Amino acid sequence: MRLAAAASVLVVVLSGCQTADTTGVVRTNEPAKGEFTAFGDAFDGLKTVSDVEYYASDQAVAEAKNQFRAENYGNAGALFYKATQLAPNDGGAWMGLAACSDRIRRFDLSDRAYARAFKLVGATPEYYNNVGYSYLLRGKLQDARSNFLKAYELAPNDPTVANNLQLLSSSVQNVER
Repeated sequence: MRLAAAASVLVVVLSGCQTADTTGVVRTNEPAKGEFTAFGDAFDGLKTVSDVEYYASDQAVAEAKNQFRAENYGNAGALFYKATQLAPNDGGAWMGLAACSDRIRRFDLSDRAYARAFKLVGATPEYYNNVGYSYLLRGKLQDARSNFLKAYELAPNDPTVANNLQLLSSSVQNVER
């Protein structure tokens, strides 16, 4: 008897959770037009979760970039790794992790990070430029050249790409053993 009474109360309570939306989509973070906040003002103009421009990985990426500029590549790599764990689809964090791995000569890690970054950012000049620089650090000058040229085709006026092509040509001319 108690079980039947509890079940009927639960059905009544849950029936109040139905939505009038005919699409079948329940939007929990977007108020309906004309709804009011607890303070009596309308929700119009307030940011909802979908409008927010801050992500959990933003702080880690910002700190990682500062560490990278200060040439603390190990610290920067750890922060970029943290950012990739907080936001796995952040292509910039994967690119940063790959660049840090290059600088500490962990090319096995950088190859995996570049592979993930390519899936997220695609064939961008930054991607090809960074991969080319990675090959340059490894001493694979032919692979570096082909990647730098791909970057140059996509962004012929980019000074970073032009500088890296110049760096490559000077590497070929000044071979040290």
